[in-house]
Amino acid sequence: MATLGSFIAYICIMKNIRNFCVIAHIDHGKSTLSDRLLEFTKTISERDMQNQALDDMDIERERGITIKSHAIQLYYNHSDGEQYTFNLIDTPGHVDFSYEVSRSIAACEGALLLVDASQGIQAQTISNLYLAIENDLEIIPVLNKVDMESAMIEEVSDQVIDLIGCEKEDIVLASGKTGIGIQDIMNAIVDRVPAPTGDISVPLEAMIFDSVFNAYRGVIAYFRILNGTLKKGEQVLFMNAGNEYTADEIGILQIGQVPKKELRAGDVGYIITGIKVSKEVKVGDTITNAINPAKEAIKGFEDVKPMVFAGIFPIDNDDFEDLRDSLEKLQLNDASLVFEPESSAALGFGFRCGFLGMLHLEIIQERLSREFNQEVITTIPNVTYYAKTKKAGSEKFLVNTPVDLPDPSILDFVEEPYIEAQIITKPDYIGSIMKLCMDKRGILSKQIYLTPTRVELTFEMPLAEIVFDFYDRLKSISRGYASFDYTPLNFRQSNLVKLDLLLNGEAVDALSALVHRTKAETFGRRICKRLRELLPRQQFKIAIQASIGAKVVARETISALRKDVTAKCYGGDISRKRKLLEKQKKGKKKMRQIGNVEVPQKAFIQVLKLDD
Repeated sequence: MATLGSFIAYICIMKNIRNFCVIAHIDHGKSTLSDRLLEFTKTISERDMQNQALDDMDIERERGITIKSHAIQLYYNHSDGEQYTFNLIDTPGHVDFSYEVSRSIAACEGALLLVDASQGIQAQTISNLYLAIENDLEIIPVLNKVDMESAMIEEVSDQVIDLIGCEKEDIVLASGKTGIGIQDIMNAIVDRVPAPTGDISVPLEAMIFDSVFNAYRGVIAYFRILNGTLKKGEQVLFMNAGNEYTADEIGILQIGQVPKKELRAGDVGYIITGIKVSKEVKVGDTITNAINPAKEAIKGFEDVKPMVFAGIFPIDNDDFEDLRDSLEKLQLNDASLVFEPESSAALGFGFRCGFLGMLHLEIIQERLSREFNQEVITTIPNVTYYAKTKKAGSEKFLVNTPVDLPDPSILDFVEEPYIEAQIITKPDYIGSIMKLCMDKRGILSKQIYLTPTRVELTFEMPLAEIVFDFYDRLKSISRGYASFDYTPLNFRQSNLVKLDLLLNGEAVDALSALVHRTKAETFGRRICKRLRELLPRQQFKIAIQASIGAKVVARETISALRKDVTAKCYGGDISRKRKLLEKQKKGKKKMRQIGNVEVPQKAFIQVLKLDD
């Protein structure tokens, strides 16, 4: 038990701690603003400073987006003469990484709500704001990019006031690029974000909000201590996993990891216990003292809900176990990735993976290639359906892949997931966006003018319709002005059919898809045409067909490569040339009967980009 003197001393320290995150829509300047905060507090020296300092993956820098949450500790000397400790968590802005945002928010007391002064409030801004409000965070609205000529400071300030009900003087005007308003942000964090509450005299309660894998040290878990103290060398218990470990090293998160002997309530830090198996650490788990444990685990942490599913298979089946290890290590670093083993007649053994969206799928595929040297084949993404057969007493069951769908003769009905899609745009593009959404079987449920130049459209749409190209097409028709966010709604009955892709009469189950009957032929034609462009020519003719059951709805043909067997004939009787050509024709017929069509990895990836 802590003595009264140490308890009072720590209360004085804890009142100078501030835990906050930065939330915003994608491309509103979170990473740039975080860079200025690091510079202002001299957390990073000028020599080591680089753009997107907290984004440590190459793919984040190349794309200019944040994929992972990043925690770092800053020290700020306030005008009242006291030093404050800031634990900052920079969060992603894309809708596909909202799970990262939810974990960051759970570890904070305050949030900087960043809004681009030149773009105004967008869909993900609202979504992230609701997450923060649900967790009772203190919201500090910040207008970023106020130095730009296109900044609409008055108009966007009114939008923020309408959204969160604050006063105009509560909004901080800033520029992550030039450093305008950084001092005001620091003062607002000190004055408005509450200090963490916690009792160091009770058993340890720490929540894991992230984890990474280190090849030499094993799993490193990042946590926030809500109550109690954690000392180096203590025996700790991971409550949900039920495993005990020794705290070999604990410390705080700066640009590097800084070891400490003790951490207390309110602190954000890391723990290394020598865990080598990634499954043993679960994001959201509670760390407590093994000898004097807490009564119950910390509640209120949600499990991830994947929205899009796709099969990931190794090119060589001998790499199956290596792919499993790679996915386990990725899952440790990205808790929103879920996977389970599956097999395919065409591709062998692989994994069925769940993702939060198409960008998430693309990022995982890219990370497998870069970080683990795993070249994989990805099947056509789909969503989870419910199906029911006509057999008496049969129950609804999950259909995860098109292969699982029962034969049409015994199928009673199929239910597909619907979402509520929220689109914020300029009035000029309402007609085009409505047409796009209705083409995707969307139903307009709400239309609200937020301001004279900003309208919010809400549609009820099948999730499967937004999986492929919806987001890209939305950005194209709105010239980049429309923003998009969605939440799951329910399951509804639909007239869905299984579309099979056949190569020379052989079905390729990796390219099968469940589509609405009214769109099956169009979709089939597009995929056949796409495959004709992507598949390499063989020594024999290749027939590409799309079929619903026994009915072929689309066909393309790739003509055979032909060696010039008559090249050695110089003049002479034409019958010699004919004889050679007939012999070649018979050989090609035989080759077509026994030849297999190999589908290259590039084709599986590119066939998804139907509108390129």
